[in-house]
Amino acid sequence: MGGSQANAAAGAGKEGRDYQPGLAEDFDRLYENTYHRLFATMLSLLRDRAAAEDCTQEAYVRAYRAWARWRPEAPVEVWLHRIAINVAISYRRRERLRQVGQLVTRLGLPAEPDPIDQAATPELLRELRALPPKQAAALVLRHVHGYTNREIAHALGVPERTVASRLAAARARLQARLRDVRGSGTRLVAGVPSDE
Repeated sequence: MGGSQANAAAGAGKEGRDYQPGLAEDFDRLYENTYHRLFATMLSLLRDRAAAEDCTQEAYVRAYRAWARWRPEAPVEVWLHRIAINVAISYRRRERLRQVGQLVTRLGLPAEPDPIDQAATPELLRELRALPPKQAAALVLRHVHGYTNREIAHALGVPERTVASRLAAARARLQARLRDVRGSGTRLVAGVPSDE
């Protein structure tokens, strides 16, 4: 096998999940291989494209800073999702606090949601966003990305049993909300979910 063929074969072996912690080239490859999936997760959780882009970039910055300390006990994408979900949860907490602060400052009702924005949001996605962030994260990781309970547990930093209970609670809550929406023919107003 010639030198270029050997290099190509070595490069092919690096496609997939073989990453070396701390190696800048591998982090660049990780970024290229995972950006779209990670951004889709953030968009599902945050519902705002600009916020999703900001949080995705913040997740990669945090991951890069911790890249030398990553240990392959779990797949690298699961580790990356754990960082990203923590960034999204922190963002949603800050955003809720900001909204409450604005409400208190105005001492009035919050502005009505834009009906065009509400009409453009699919019913299921709107209701998914109304779930508590930790339940929504478990659902997205399972049903959008196909992770196992074990991988989700690594991503969220919780026991597998907690993942199972969050998935069950999220499914039940989502089904009930969708049933209520369809039965009444009205839209639900998304409340401020707790973090559980």
